[in-house]
Amino acid sequence: MRRFGLIGRPLGHSASAAYFTEKFAREGLSDHAYALYELPSIEALPGLLEQHPDLCGLNVTIPYKREVIRYLNAVSPEARAIGAVNCIRRTPDKGLEGFNTDIIGLREALSELLGLAEPEEALILGTGGASQAVQYALAERGIPFALVSRDAAKGNYTYDNLPCEVVGRSRLIVNASPVGTYPNVDEAPRIPYAYITPEHYLLDLVYNPEVTRFLDYGRQRGAHVLNGRTMFVEQAEASWRIWNGEELL
Repeated sequence: MRRFGLIGRPLGHSASAAYFTEKFAREGLSDHAYALYELPSIEALPGLLEQHPDLCGLNVTIPYKREVIRYLNAVSPEARAIGAVNCIRRTPDKGLEGFNTDIIGLREALSELLGLAEPEEALILGTGGASQAVQYALAERGIPFALVSRDAAKGNYTYDNLPCEVVGRSRLIVNASPVGTYPNVDEAPRIPYAYITPEHYLLDLVYNPEVTRFLDYGRQRGAHVLNGRTMFVEQAEASWRIWNGEELL
């Protein structure tokens, strides 16, 4: 059995198991399985690996994308530069190798959302592992950005002191926080949505629900919106390529 899975906490919102289970069935891979492993802390990872010696690949989600790095034998240069890992390959000879496939998904999502548009400024909501990949992707495109965090030490602004004019001129706004994820579908990042215009582009990395409250508020203001489904699919397929040895460190 080739076993794969997702580690994180909580995992009730995740579509990863359904996605890969359907993929394995479609491709006739009856000796493959994918499961959700909700870990109480990252310190539980060695025990999980010991319990499942046939685990040969893992995805990593909130809140362990940064914490998991210390357990890895090697990390790809791009994941190292981003500072977060969301994909692990496990082999007998090389142990645990870390990659970041979020960046692959983000490139596709930004291209789909923006088209030929070139926002002069961006605002990233959240400062966790997903946010680090967003920062990397925007830097690649030459788009200056500011960070909004609950912690004043981690961002340029907090949600309590975010100026309205910053929202108004930041024509690309990315929700890289888990706010609004199922089951908390009535929640949205606390920003002044009245300053969103039809010239704004809103990307939510959340894909469950399909239309988050964040995106709905933007849509009501005429903004261009995109949820996290494109990113999810692209990063999942990139993980599959890594697990099958198509990408090397």
